[in-house]
Amino acid sequence: MVNNYAKKKITIMGLGLHGGGSASARFFAEEGAEVTVTDLRNKEILDKSIKDLSDLNIKFVLGHHDEQDFFNADIVIKNPAVKPDSPFLKAALKGGALIETDISTFLHLNSRPIIAVTGSKGKSTTVSAIYHVLKSIYPETNLGGNITVSPLTFYSEENNKSDAPVILELSSWQLADLANKNLLHPTVSAITNIMHDHQDRYHSMDNYAADKAIIFEAQKESAPLLLNADSEYTEYFAEKADCPIFFFSSKPINKDVEGAFIDNNGCGWWQENNETTKILNSENTVTGSHNKINLLTAAAILFKFGISPEQIRIKLSEFPGIAHRLEFVREKNSIKWYNDSAATIPEAAAAAVESFSEPMHLITGGTDKELDFSPLIESIKKNRPASINLLEGTGTEKIITLLQEKNLDFNGPYNSLDKAIEKIAIKAKSNQIVLLSPGCASFGMFKNEFDRGNKFKALVNNL
Repeated sequence: MVNNYAKKKITIMGLGLHGGGSASARFFAEEGAEVTVTDLRNKEILDKSIKDLSDLNIKFVLGHHDEQDFFNADIVIKNPAVKPDSPFLKAALKGGALIETDISTFLHLNSRPIIAVTGSKGKSTTVSAIYHVLKSIYPETNLGGNITVSPLTFYSEENNKSDAPVILELSSWQLADLANKNLLHPTVSAITNIMHDHQDRYHSMDNYAADKAIIFEAQKESAPLLLNADSEYTEYFAEKADCPIFFFSSKPINKDVEGAFIDNNGCGWWQENNETTKILNSENTVTGSHNKINLLTAAAILFKFGISPEQIRIKLSEFPGIAHRLEFVREKNSIKWYNDSAATIPEAAAAAVESFSEPMHLITGGTDKELDFSPLIESIKKNRPASINLLEGTGTEKIITLLQEKNLDFNGPYNSLDKAIEKIAIKAKSNQIVLLSPGCASFGMFKNEFDRGNKFKALVNNL
């Protein structure tokens, strides 16, 4: 047993659809704990996750929570989406239970070097690019966290002996659950950017940024932190950090600033101790200026981790990108279709709109997170699409108001993705782009942004 979990009463709060709850349930059950999984969703929705655990002795409580499952637990593993003021968590604390997550459980056990990345957008592409490079150098490298892979899926006592790094993508909610625990000690950490997101969950942007700052809360004084020089909260983070700080920017930086930048030719450079080193080629496989800064961030992290500039440049130039982030789906009748379903905030959709010079049919809209959609509207004005096609949702209602104010025409809102695609497929012409970039959450019409992207790809491939 790795941490004496045998016979402990473990309650998993939230089985989920992405593996975090399932990974925790499997980990603790295999360690000999008495595991109860409880989720407000029903058996039909969670059917696949339940079947994946059918070989284990696990009690399931579905469609509701029973307070006794929390009060009687030794440890409660919460889903990051569960708010701290949940009455069931209060019952657990009253009963003397420890409140943990799959991330905190892993960190309690881990002895491998950690690269940690957070931010509003770009973190999944950044960590995936880092993983692409490090996997070729350290084959035992692992990637987990918010990227829908629980680190408990690759933890073992044998793996823990490896010197190969673990790369963690961490959301603000995951970081909030680590506050004051003194568990996260990254060898290198980075905050990609701070944009308006999750304002349905946070009282203010300052509260949101404070959770992001937890990534370096327990970082050792010798371990570097990389911050986006072009982001609003960089000064705030720099004042709070007690470790060496380096910066990265989409444009050349002053000679007295140490960090990474992109020059006027699109090449990435590292600047430190009055020396510059090329760490990123101008030509790479992935599309979009926002992906260029993601690759620069990855290159900077890799450089500070100790990887040679040549290895970084070569491997990053081969990085193919990741699913649901400006993902090329197919070309049919000289029309290219792109899936950017992971663009769940207006700024991300705005960056996608500005990534193409060809005439574009944009599919956007969805559920609101109390966000300001003016950045998306400004990008639409700047790079006017051939058509704007809206999906139903509370966010779409706000988008419609702004489009009407700017006298911008739109189609919809459609109550299904297939209707939007059907209409676009008829009117799209050769050498045009069709882009799904919602700028909104997916709930209501879809289970999540990955479900939305997968359905888009299935519909496009069936045209």
